[in-house]
Amino acid sequence: MNIYMFYIALFFYVISTMSYLFYLTANKKITERLGHYFFITGFFIHFLATFVRYLKAGYTPITNAYEALSFFSLCIACFFLYIKKMYKMEMLGSIILPVLTIIFVVAFAFPTEIKPLPAVLNSWWLPVHAIFSFIGCAVFLISFFVSVVYLIVEKKIKEKRFSPVAARFPSLETLDSINYRCISYGFLFLTIGIITGSIWASTTWGSYWSWDPKETWSLITWIVYAILIHNRLTIGWRGRRTAYMMIIGFFSILITFFGVSFFLGGQHSFI
Repeated sequence: MNIYMFYIALFFYVISTMSYLFYLTANKKITERLGHYFFITGFFIHFLATFVRYLKAGYTPITNAYEALSFFSLCIACFFLYIKKMYKMEMLGSIILPVLTIIFVVAFAFPTEIKPLPAVLNSWWLPVHAIFSFIGCAVFLISFFVSVVYLIVEKKIKEKRFSPVAARFPSLETLDSINYRCISYGFLFLTIGIITGSIWASTTWGSYWSWDPKETWSLITWIVYAILIHNRLTIGWRGRRTAYMMIIGFFSILITFFGVSFFLGGQHSFI
């Protein structure tokens, strides 16, 4: 029964994506409104399905590829709701919803059954460490697409060639403000995720840090964003430089989240 709730959530995400894409091309406000309501419905069903799976499994459902990708898409949906409410940025839905939906679709390519929790994961540090890390990655994914939009809009402004679609995106100042908010939240969540993971490793393996591939790439990612925050606060990095650094940081996130988990193995190879 539980898996069908996830399928229903996916259905609403799909029709929400179609509505937003139609809004992107046809600029019909009613399609954006419909897309928003479909998205809200899908989000609450997705959240409820995750909670039901938690009750059924007896542990936080983020322990395999299916659960990780599903939870990741839920985190993206949650932060997108926050950004949309803060900035009234409807056009961002035309970019984020397709990405969220694709990630959720990919999740169903992996086994969906609930399995007994491996002993090494049987700790209350699992939800603490994983939830903060997942939210941090979700925030940085959204900042990546905001940065891409920033660079496109800036290029159009310099060339003085504005397409009807590009003209509907927010100002460069607004996009840079969203990026700064993403940096602030994403870095905080990522830092807490790394610290709690280190404490968990100490209680499980007797060492705070073992240079496991995911630990190493998490540190690299953290350094990239730490440099960005430092330069923004001390020498005033704004706009294009921030956008480029957010894009670089996102590729490091991709390696950390997907590359290490699926190809490099190590202590985090369970997902």
